[in-house]
Amino acid sequence: MRDLKSLFGGGGSLKQFGILGALVAIIIIFQIWTGGKTLQPGNIINIVQQYSYILILAIGMVMVIIAGHIDLSVGSVAAFTGIIVALAMKDWNFPWWAAIILGLVVGGLIGAWQGFWVAYIGVPAFIVTLAGMLIWRGGNQFIGDSATVPVGAGFQVIGKGYLPEFGPNLGVNNLTMLLGIVVVLILIGLEVRGRRTRAVMGATAAPAWTSILRVIVLGGVVLVAAYLFATGRVGTSFPVSGIILALLVVAYSFLTNRTTVGRHIYAVGGNKHAAELSGVNSKRVNFFVMMNMSVLAALAGMIFVARSQASGPFDGTGWELDAIAAVFIGGAAVSGGIGTVAGSIIGGLVMAVLSNGLALKGISSDLVQIIKGLVLLIAVGVDVFNKSQGRPSIIGLMTRNKGGGGGQILTEERTTSQVTPGGGTPDTAVPADLKN
Repeated sequence: MRDLKSLFGGGGSLKQFGILGALVAIIIIFQIWTGGKTLQPGNIINIVQQYSYILILAIGMVMVIIAGHIDLSVGSVAAFTGIIVALAMKDWNFPWWAAIILGLVVGGLIGAWQGFWVAYIGVPAFIVTLAGMLIWRGGNQFIGDSATVPVGAGFQVIGKGYLPEFGPNLGVNNLTMLLGIVVVLILIGLEVRGRRTRAVMGATAAPAWTSILRVIVLGGVVLVAAYLFATGRVGTSFPVSGIILALLVVAYSFLTNRTTVGRHIYAVGGNKHAAELSGVNSKRVNFFVMMNMSVLAALAGMIFVARSQASGPFDGTGWELDAIAAVFIGGAAVSGGIGTVAGSIIGGLVMAVLSNGLALKGISSDLVQIIKGLVLLIAVGVDVFNKSQGRPSIIGLMTRNKGGGGGQILTEERTTSQVTPGGGTPDTAVPADLKN
C-alpha cells in the first residue's frame, strides 16, 4: 500500500489527488450523462479553444495570489489590449505579428503602472486593480468608441488555428499524434532521470513497477487525448491556442518550481517580513507578479479577439472571477504562499468541463453560474474545514513539494507545523538559499 500511495506523489495520502480526482469524476459523469458527447473530438477541441484564455489568466493569477495579492483588472486589461491591437491592424496598417508584439508591450506597460503602485507606493493590489478595472474598461470603450473592430485572418490563427496537416493520409492529424508521442517520450525521460537523481543522492526510490505503471498511465492518457484531437472533423486538430497554453504551463512551472524568482514569490507570500530579513527584495517580487499578470492578460485578450474575429466593448467581462475561481479550486491559499501552476490549470479545467457539460445538457446560463459558485465555495470550504480539524488538507497536499526541484512550494507538513496563525511563516521557515 505504501508503494501504491507513492505511485503519483511521493507516498502521500490519496487525498492529495483531490481536485484531479474531481476532474476525472466530472468528466466521467458528463460523459455518461450526455451520452458520450463530452469526449467527442469536436467537443474536446472546443473546450480547449473556448477556455484557453481563462487558463492563461490562471497561470498569472496563481503567482499574484501566491504573493499575497489579487488582480481584478485582468478582464479590462485584456479588453483594452484587444481594441488597441485590432485598431493597429485595421487603421494603422500593422502586420499581425507586429500587432501581437504591440499588444504584449501594452500589457507590460499597464502591468508596470499597476505594479509601481502596489510595490513602491504601497497601495493594496485590490484597490489598484479595482481602479484598473474601471480605467482600462473605460479606455477600451473610449478608444474603440464602443464599437466592434474586426481583425484579419492572419491574426485569427492564434485563436482559432490548428496544427497543420502533413505527411501521408492516415485518417488522423499526423502532427498532433507526433506531438503526443514526443510528450510520452519526455515523460519517460523525466521518470528515468528522476530515478537516477534519487539513486545518486542516496534517497530511497520507489519500486520500479511504480515508475513503469506511472508512465503507462500518464502516457496512455496523453496518447488518447492526442488521438481525440487528431480525429476531429476535417481541418481541425490540436488548437494553436492550446500549444501556446502548454508552452506557458511548462515555462511557468519551471519558473515557480526551479528558479530563484519562484522561490522568492513563495517566500514573500508565506511571510513577507521573514523573506525581507533573508535578503529577498519584496518590492521587486511584487512588481514582477503584477506586471507579469498584465502581460498574460494582454495575451489572453488577443487570443480571445482572434477566436472571435473582432474586438468588442464587452470583451473580458467577468474573466477575473473565472481566473480567481480556477486558482482557488486548484489549491491556492487565500493568505498567500501556497499554490501551483499545474493545480490552477486543473482547477480551470474543472470549471471548463463543468460549464461545457451543463451547456451540452441545455442547462440555462443562470443555473450554470449558481452551480459554479457552489463548486468554488464547497471546494475551498472543505479544505479549510479539514485544516481546522487537523486533518490533511487536500489543497495543501496538492501543492506539496514533490522533491528533486528547487521550488519553494510549501508542503503539507510545513503548512501545519510552521505556518503562523496569521497565515505567514516564522523567520526560521525561510531557507538559507533565499539569502543568495
